[in-house]
Amino acid sequence: MADLKSKAVFIRARSDEHKEERLSQIKEATAELFASCPYSEITLTTIAEKLGWSRANLYKYITTKEEIFLEIAAEKMSAYYGSLLSAFPEDNNFSTDVIAEVWAGIVNANQDYMRYVSYLNPVIETNVTVERLAIFKKKYYDLAYAFCDRLSRMLSCSQDAAYKIQLDILFYASSNAVCCYKNPLVQEALRQIKISPPPMDFYKDMKDFLRMRLEWK
Repeated sequence: MADLKSKAVFIRARSDEHKEERLSQIKEATAELFASCPYSEITLTTIAEKLGWSRANLYKYITTKEEIFLEIAAEKMSAYYGSLLSAFPEDNNFSTDVIAEVWAGIVNANQDYMRYVSYLNPVIETNVTVERLAIFKKKYYDLAYAFCDRLSRMLSCSQDAAYKIQLDILFYASSNAVCCYKNPLVQEALRQIKISPPPMDFYKDMKDFLRMRLEWK
């Protein structure tokens, strides 16, 4: 019954407003799948099934799953940089320790975005149109440069140095967010060989790394 209702609503989607609603539904369904499934197991078929749509209906809005992931990543990226800009107002006098603590908290709260970052360069950005990628990249550089401009003043360093710092933080966080220890297959393999890796504390690890990276300008 739910599937029939979804398809009936789908048929009535004619206006731009309805198209945006459909895209929101697609992104929501994809994000829910990504929260519980490995990226490799998510396909247009599984997304369509999640929505109660046919693949043909899904194709009316997107052509690859990477297009959906790029749209979701753009939204999460805006939230991440928006949080950074709000947390570090102009002309603040925060110490390195405070910056590390606050930034680590923001990264910790945006772990979901970090998971998307880990797939952006090697997978997502390689299977979308150049037009979509250009829009995404412009948004990224607008946000990243705005934050790096502020960071350079906070740390009394060049904008190039500030950009490298924020990039190092982003890559370190994205790597930790998809740490192999979180993979059920890896966990089972480790159990079989009776290996117990050191426990991970995402927030503490990020705070320690941030403090080290901020001091090394």
